[in-house]
Amino acid sequence: MKILAINGSHRKGKNTAVLLRTVLDEAAALGASTELLELSDMEIKLCISCNKCLTKCECSVTGDDMAVIEEKLLAADGILLGSPVYWVNVTTLMKNFMDRSRYLHIYKNVLDGKVGAALTTAGLLYGGQETTLKIMECFLQFHGLHVVDCRDPNEPITAPIVAGSLMEGFKDDRVIWRRNAADDQLLVASCKQLARNMVKLIHQLNK
Repeated sequence: MKILAINGSHRKGKNTAVLLRTVLDEAAALGASTELLELSDMEIKLCISCNKCLTKCECSVTGDDMAVIEEKLLAADGILLGSPVYWVNVTTLMKNFMDRSRYLHIYKNVLDGKVGAALTTAGLLYGGQETTLKIMECFLQFHGLHVVDCRDPNEPITAPIVAGSLMEGFKDDRVIWRRNAADDQLLVASCKQLARNMVKLIHQLNK
């Protein structure tokens, strides 16, 4: 079992990566092989809207890292997306990756049947996290993945989505900031539950 996490942050190794690694570490403890892919390390050229992928599962854009990413996507049983929120949306790195993955979806859903999940974080408490998460989850669903959330099926609901914020609250006319995403205990717990749900569903689908 392999779970691939894709980080759309422009800041390699920062808050979004910390959350993704939290999920991956928990999945690894359950026996999964894991990998974190930083899109900031990859060269992905823009989609040129040539529509070659309407008739075959091929992209006319070559000479970049998309072929490497495709190989990793195909080898994975689970695909986890992570993007910070800069402007009520996924980052440009994540969106460009999404656009270029079009050839894996239009003619045939090449990734169909895999397990997917997504997480996000932002600076502000209400910074567009739910919208950003929905964009990534819809992307995974359109590719034919089974998308899981972070709810513990055996416990009362605490957090339905993995959506963090560095803003902890507001008191005496001052914003209270967290040092980093890992300071949010509920967020960390949600990441671990997300991993457990991904691993469980992968096991069920592979029986």
